[in-house]
Amino acid sequence: MNFEDKKILIIGMARSGVAAARVLAAMGAEVTIADQKSSLELSEAIAQLQGWAINICPGGYPPISKEKFDLVVTSPGVPMTAQPLREAVAHNIPVWGEIELAARLSKGSIVAITGTNGKTTTTALIGQMFKDAGKKVVVGGNIGLPLIQEVQYTTEEHVLVVEVSSFQLEWVEGFHPKVAVITNITPDHLDRHGSMANYAQVKSRIFSRQTKEDYTVLNYDDPILREMGSICPGRVIFFSREHNLEQGIVSQKGKILVKTGGQILEICREDELKIPGAHNLENALAAVAAGRAMGLTAENLRNTLCTFPGVAHRLEKVAEIKGVTYINDSKGTNPDASIKALEAFSQPLVLIAGGSTKGSDFSAFARKIKERVKHLVVLGQTAEDIIGAVEKVGFKSIHRVQTFPEAVHKASELAEPGEIVLLSPACASYDMFKNYEHRGETFKELVRQLTTNS
Repeated sequence: MNFEDKKILIIGMARSGVAAARVLAAMGAEVTIADQKSSLELSEAIAQLQGWAINICPGGYPPISKEKFDLVVTSPGVPMTAQPLREAVAHNIPVWGEIELAARLSKGSIVAITGTNGKTTTTALIGQMFKDAGKKVVVGGNIGLPLIQEVQYTTEEHVLVVEVSSFQLEWVEGFHPKVAVITNITPDHLDRHGSMANYAQVKSRIFSRQTKEDYTVLNYDDPILREMGSICPGRVIFFSREHNLEQGIVSQKGKILVKTGGQILEICREDELKIPGAHNLENALAAVAAGRAMGLTAENLRNTLCTFPGVAHRLEKVAEIKGVTYINDSKGTNPDASIKALEAFSQPLVLIAGGSTKGSDFSAFARKIKERVKHLVVLGQTAEDIIGAVEKVGFKSIHRVQTFPEAVHKASELAEPGEIVLLSPACASYDMFKNYEHRGETFKELVRQLTTNS
């Protein structure tokens, strides 16, 4: 694709925006990058663009017209209602997300994964399956590495395993994965999408450009996805932990099985998986479906499933101190993710929860806290909402704190040998941190300090 001398405006100066600006400038485009944040707030991003022939516009957006720009590329953090995006649409200027741009530049096959929960683990697991099988692999997208940064080096032999968020799917147009995976759909980001119907519709954009030569992997146990299977243009592969499907990837009698054309292929035993929890069994089933669709053998799949340790910030064991285990689940950024985390352990739990709001309902989370949690340490913008929800179900051991270090120290005081201190906030992190990774790393550092002081 030729971008030489094309006038391109990039909205947003986070990781994906900066990466897109550098790639497009290297291809000869006339690049302008803009963000409403101040120069001081954007100092790190601006430093990364020094020496590049890129027009940098902090503190707002330039006027947009057909004469000034041929294309607008937007970062996922920018809502569709933002002024420059509305202006671009009004002037019939194409608007692409960074994922759309990267896909158009890619030469390899794309395996794309989305869903409310489990997409990061599933993406990393699928990527590892291809690596272990000796394939050329790029793993990127919402998982942390901007895809645009890597696609310029891909060949037709590459497999691109891409985590895609609902925000990234808002501005896809020709995005066409060979395999599209949706792990589940539960309420999340309703402050941005407005309703569950809108949220599900955005998620469905992952497969909207597929053909009958492609595959769509869906969770049969999720009613929304089961129904969505009827509108997929590609070949649907269902996976299920709860149903004995005649065709698909199933968990049955403690084994992961592939059932197709009347044949049953055993992949491995469930107890051989290294990643804990029923939700991770679902992630493994989804990964097996994607791997089989792309031609990986049962032996390829089994080898990875039996060795894959999981991902950082998702049920990550940090340390054991005086008989207390500390688990980092900072990736639990919505109630459903944190419910799954609570269900993954049988030991008594001291839970650290709370953060910035995403318009979530904490009722089901509160019921699970009453069932599984011994002590709750709560903080952040959503603290009062969570406290109200748990008090409503009769949970009593609530400890309100103001700072994150205070939360970790309070949890360590409450925990007894044989118990678990679990950080699983059920909320986003932006009231106190840059992102969930920053929150998770801070938790790990505070736990390391406990080790030093013990």
